[in-house]
Amino acid sequence: MKKAIMFGAGAIGRGFIGQTFSQSGYHVTFVDIFPSVIDALNEQGRYPVQIVSEQQVETVWVGPVSGLLSGDTDAVADAIADADLMATAVGVNALKAVAPTLAAGFSRRWQNGNLRPLDVIVCENKLDADKYLRELVRPHLPAAEQPKLDELIGFVEASIGRMVPVMPDALKKEQPLLIQVEPYHDLPVDAAGFRGPVPDLIALKPFAPFDFFIKRKLFVHNLGHAVTAYLGWLKHCSTIAEAVQDPEIRLLARRAMMESAVALSRYYQVPLEELTAHVDDLLGRFANRRLGDTVARVGRDPMRKLSIDDRLAGALRFSLQQGVEPQATALGLAAGLLFDSADDPAAVTMQEMIAKDGADAFLINHAGLAGSSELDLWRGIALTLKQALAFSLTPNK
Repeated sequence: MKKAIMFGAGAIGRGFIGQTFSQSGYHVTFVDIFPSVIDALNEQGRYPVQIVSEQQVETVWVGPVSGLLSGDTDAVADAIADADLMATAVGVNALKAVAPTLAAGFSRRWQNGNLRPLDVIVCENKLDADKYLRELVRPHLPAAEQPKLDELIGFVEASIGRMVPVMPDALKKEQPLLIQVEPYHDLPVDAAGFRGPVPDLIALKPFAPFDFFIKRKLFVHNLGHAVTAYLGWLKHCSTIAEAVQDPEIRLLARRAMMESAVALSRYYQVPLEELTAHVDDLLGRFANRRLGDTVARVGRDPMRKLSIDDRLAGALRFSLQQGVEPQATALGLAAGLLFDSADDPAAVTMQEMIAKDGADAFLINHAGLAGSSELDLWRGIALTLKQALAFSLTPNK
């Protein structure tokens, strides 16, 4: 049986990529930091995925699977040495910790005489995540082996569109390995990133050039999700489905998404009708109440989500570059600055920075809005910020 290694046994790892690998005929070995998850995977050898829509819930079982602790570098390196395909879905901030283990595995693979190309599908929300991970791995390899990294290892950028919410604690306690997902299952990847033959995976959609799909995911899907979450937070909504059903929030989220859609259409010469249909499909998926995705989860880590090239500041800058006035995106950014969840360390840090130096300084130093047009836009949305503040005074319920 073909062997796949999945770094990250969380929502995307188990709920999307692991399922895809398994249903395509691979034995999947998950690598993760949580002993309880790894032990359960090894004991049961399979796990359930619930595909939930407004109409029904369907359970599929994923297996055979196994698990390795990420700290067991020797065992993980052995697995990589014999793998046919790999993927990461650990979160951008964890890639630095993963890089030495990947390097150890690649090195062992070559020392064992296995010179078959190995491709790693990089499922992380970051522009140029493939290049980023390659350069994180490189310094952990001996100089003599570094050319093999470029020749034999493909880092394949992916656009992850499937929404997988955090499981409720009560359900996790009852069924620790259960993952709930939406039906959407497309997996666009960068066709140019592969070093070996493109694998025969269900739902795989190789494209080249791939930059359009990465920007569409970040500046339409992730942007719309974030705007819905931050406005939902100010309106005291609990879930994304509840927030997007609020007419004001839905209108503003759609406007922000359409600003990016128009910019993408202009830059890549993609028909606007195609992008508009994608926006409306996403809004319909956001409204899936069975997912139970929370405003707090989607809004968490605003230090990353409001950073220079991410879904808000990055989309705002990209729209301006294409001659689009991103007023609704600016409103989403303003609302993001007001995300003050006490349970989120990143939100606490952001609020401390804004309280100390002001919102202008945060946008210049962290969000990178250093161009005159970008700053003029920010300064011109003082009213927009007041509108965002007003949301907190007019709760949805």
